[in-house]
Amino acid sequence: MNPDGPIVIFGGTGFVGRHLVARLVAAGHDVLVPSRNRSMQRELHIVPQARVINVDVYSDAALRELLQGAHAVINLIGILNERGRNGRGFEAAHTGFTKKLIAACQASGTRRLLQMSALNAGRGRSHYLRTRGEAEAAVKASGLDWTIFQPSVIFGPGDGLFARFAGLLKIAPVLPLARAGAKFAPVHVGDVAEAFVRALTRPASIGQTYELYGPDVLTLKQIVQYTAQCMGLRRAVLALPDALGRIQAALMDFMPGKPFSTDNFLSLQVDSVGGIDGLHRLGIEPTPISAVIPALLGPDPQQRRLDRFRRSRGA
Repeated sequence: MNPDGPIVIFGGTGFVGRHLVARLVAAGHDVLVPSRNRSMQRELHIVPQARVINVDVYSDAALRELLQGAHAVINLIGILNERGRNGRGFEAAHTGFTKKLIAACQASGTRRLLQMSALNAGRGRSHYLRTRGEAEAAVKASGLDWTIFQPSVIFGPGDGLFARFAGLLKIAPVLPLARAGAKFAPVHVGDVAEAFVRALTRPASIGQTYELYGPDVLTLKQIVQYTAQCMGLRRAVLALPDALGRIQAALMDFMPGKPFSTDNFLSLQVDSVGGIDGLHRLGIEPTPISAVIPALLGPDPQQRRLDRFRRSRGA
């Protein structure tokens, strides 16, 4: 491990990755972001000290060469759905890639590895949680200086939770919802990024697993209702019994983009709430949903001014 070397972030062009890259650069770190298509990552190109390079991350030789002289490696790669239904996509993205990365770390002498996982990794019957657990087991058996992070669902600008439901609620007066009673403790993307940054510089974090979750515990139905409320919409949320929820998921398995899937349904059978507060252990004050989401989903400032003008004119 080279203390003057870059921090290599796999998955650095994704939702969490973009926030983490900016936070690491602000803290004075040199950051290297491998990407399959560098030309598509214009947002990261303008960040000083963040270099985006084209790399085949599934090539063992390319990985070993990339990690030569690295200070640390952060693995954020993960998927919520796969193309098929047999788990192979999850195994490739989570277990397979993690094992390749571990081997490259060992071969290159890069000992520090920070691994993104998920709350409930290894629990339940979904391929997603199973392969997250398998990846964790490989990291723990690697002999590297590892730290694992297990977030609940992550929220923030452009997330896959509130933002996704916001898009659906704009067009659906009634939203049928599978596993509506499933519980979450959403954690802010900025808090997740801060957790990685703090753990990176703390030797005490080596060999530790941090559950990352926020102060608000909401059911899936409450999340949808809150989203509609912030948007100023009146929408009905129809909680589906599990028998119908399974059918909904099975049908959506074959829809483009898989807005929901059988594997998602199985993941929702395990509540995504924590037990040991990892943010507190790292000295981070969790961000409540109310501090972020209303401003993101409400009318834009120009629209709010127009609404106030109309009210003042009695329109």
